[in-house]
Amino acid sequence: MWSLVRSLNLRSSLVAPPSSWGPSLSCTGRSCHRTSAHGADSALNFSDGRVFRLKSHWEVVRGLLIFRMCSFPSLVKNSEKLMAVSRRLLGRRLFEWGMRGTVYGQFVAGESLPEIQASMERLRKLGIRPMLAVPIEEDLGEGKAGERWYEQNEAIMMNCVDLSSLGGDRPMMQLKITALMSADLCKVLSMCLSDPSRRKELSPHRIVSIMEGKDARFSFLSEQQNQHLQSSVRRLSRVGKHAVQKQVRVLVDAEYTYMNPALGVVTMAMMAQCNRKEPWIWNTYQCYLKDSFRNLSQELDTAVALGLCFGVKLVRGAYMDKERKLAKVKGYPDPIQPDWEATNRSYNGCLDKLLDLIGREGERYNLIIASHNEESVLHAVRRMKELGIDKHSRAVCFGQLLGMCDHVSLTLGQAGYLVYKSIPYGSVDSVLPYLVRRAQENQSVLQGIRKERDLLHEEWRRRLLGRS
Repeated sequence: MWSLVRSLNLRSSLVAPPSSWGPSLSCTGRSCHRTSAHGADSALNFSDGRVFRLKSHWEVVRGLLIFRMCSFPSLVKNSEKLMAVSRRLLGRRLFEWGMRGTVYGQFVAGESLPEIQASMERLRKLGIRPMLAVPIEEDLGEGKAGERWYEQNEAIMMNCVDLSSLGGDRPMMQLKITALMSADLCKVLSMCLSDPSRRKELSPHRIVSIMEGKDARFSFLSEQQNQHLQSSVRRLSRVGKHAVQKQVRVLVDAEYTYMNPALGVVTMAMMAQCNRKEPWIWNTYQCYLKDSFRNLSQELDTAVALGLCFGVKLVRGAYMDKERKLAKVKGYPDPIQPDWEATNRSYNGCLDKLLDLIGREGERYNLIIASHNEESVLHAVRRMKELGIDKHSRAVCFGQLLGMCDHVSLTLGQAGYLVYKSIPYGSVDSVLPYLVRRAQENQSVLQGIRKERDLLHEEWRRRLLGRS
C-alpha cells in the first residue's frame, strides 16, 4: 500500500485523466451495437447474456470458476484457513501468483498505479465508472499501533482521493471511518448518543467546532479518548476538504450497529463542512435494519435544518449474521428486518422517498442505488421515468461490486445509466483479509449468483461452439 502512496506522490501530476466517460463501446457481432449515452434505451433485460461478449475468454472462465467456488458456503466459511494452508504449501510467490490470477484478479483493481489505472480504463470502455475503496477498517478490540497507524491511513486516504480524481468525470471513492478513528471510541460515542442529554452535547455542530481547531472536551470521555476524538475528526475533516478540492465525492460506509450512531454524527459534521453547495460527502443507509427509514428521515431533516445538500448510498446491508448473534448474546432486540420481504419493503420505501426528493431538487439530493438486486434496480428505473428524472442528470446512479453482478452493471452502462463499480486496491496481503471478511458477511449474496454464473456458462458455450 505504501508503495502506491509513494508512486502517487511522484507521478500523479504526470498522469492525464482519461477521456470523458460514456458507454461508447459495445461488443462486436451481429447482435451487439454501439449505444449512445444520449439515446433512448429500450427495456432493460438482465437475462440477456450478450453483454458478456464484452469480456475476454479468461474473464469468462475465471468468473465461472470463482462463482462455482463461492456457491459452497463451507468453502467460503473456511476460506481464511484454506488460504493459510495454501500459502504454506506453495510459498509466498507462487501463492500470490495464483491469487492474482484468480480471486484477487476478479475482485481487486491491482496494487501499483499502472495496474489500477488499467483497471479503471477497462471499466471506462465498458461505460462503467470506478469507485475506489481502500480495504482498511477496524473492529472492536483490534486497536492498532496508536495514532501513528491512523495517521498513516490518512495519508493513504488522501492518495485515494488523488487517484480517484484521475478517474474521469464525477469521480467517487469510499471511506471507512474506522480507518481514521478507533472502533472502540465509535462504540463509546454511540452508547453516549443513546442518552438524550449527551446526544445534545455530541451534536454535529460541536464536532465541527473540534474539526475547526477548538479544543472542546467531553466530560464522559477520558483524557486519552478526548485527544483521540480530536485527532480523528480533524483527520476526517482534512480528507473531506481535500476531496472537495479535487472534486471527488466521498461515500462514507456504514459499519456495525454498535458504531453507526457515532459514524452518523461524524459524517453529518463532515457534510456541514463540505455540503453547502453540492453533496460531496454521502452517508450509507442499511435497509436490512428495522430503523433504517427512521434514521434516514431524521438525518434528512437535520440536513435541511442545517441548509446542507445530501448524498445517500442505499444498501441492503452486509453484517446480518453477526448482528443477529450479537443481539442474542447481549440480550437486546434483533435490529435486522424479520425476512427478505420486509427488507425489500424497507429498501423500496427509502428509495422512493429519495427519488421523490430528487425529482423536485436533484441538485441538492443525490443517490447511488448500491444493489445487486435486479428488482430494486428495475424499480428505480421505473420510478425515475415516472418522476421525470433524466438518467443523464447525474443525480441518480447505480453501484455494484467489482467482479460481481456484471450482467446488471454492463446492461445499465450500455443503456447510458451512471454505473459505478466498488473496486478495492492494494497488495495481496492487505486485500485478502478484507475479501475474506466481505465474502463471509455476504454469503447470501454469494449464494445468489447462480444467474450470473449461468449466463457466463451460456456465453462460454457460445464461444466454444463458434456461434455469433
